[in-house]
Amino acid sequence: MDAVITLRAFGDNFIYLVRYEPGQAIAVDPGEASGVLCALKEHDLTLTTILVTHHHYDHSAGISDLKKKTGCKVIGPDKRIPGVDQIVEGGQTITVDGLKIEVIPTPGHTQTSVCFLVCPFGDNPHGLLFTGDTMFIGGCGRVFETDMQTMYDSLRTLASLADDTLVYPGHDYTEENYRFALTMEPDNEAVKAQLARIQRNPTPPSTIAQEKATNIFIRANDAQVFAQLRRKKDVF
Repeated sequence: MDAVITLRAFGDNFIYLVRYEPGQAIAVDPGEASGVLCALKEHDLTLTTILVTHHHYDHSAGISDLKKKTGCKVIGPDKRIPGVDQIVEGGQTITVDGLKIEVIPTPGHTQTSVCFLVCPFGDNPHGLLFTGDTMFIGGCGRVFETDMQTMYDSLRTLASLADDTLVYPGHDYTEENYRFALTMEPDNEAVKAQLARIQRNPTPPSTIAQEKATNIFIRANDAQVFAQLRRKKDVF
């Protein structure tokens, strides 16, 4: 049984349910509630906790309804998150019913963006990294509340994690990201292979190793090169 159930919302958003105890689950970035409630019922799960990577509406709009119907606790990095019960900062480690979760500071998309690294548990040998709008498969988020250097530094922080860490992004921009990458690195065989793969199976996860091989924003030599790439991607 997979530890992570992947749901879609708004066309390209991902919402995740992490099954960690028999019958219990954590939701990550629930932009809407109905799909989450259906999945909870289908898999006979009780929602105990919501993790939110940043305050944007498409990652938080389902919180109020889910909290009302399940009584779950909401954890996130920003008081702008509706219904947030616990404000966390990068560098903290939290626990949910014994499940260890590291809060990684990744400002860039917003000033307070974080990623959540669920440490290995049960039969799951890999860390589960939920990246919100900081890092996508083959890409990264737009820079809104900070600067390019800040976002680049956050991506390098993620690149320093264990290669086998599984990556679960907040959006499905994967095909577009890889097509853009090939305009910059037309001979990158790893990107070509991943583009072919996701056309057959577009569902996450990726891995940190895969991102280091195919994500041109992580592969940028410095923040100046990163900024040039990000501006080109903005109009791609």
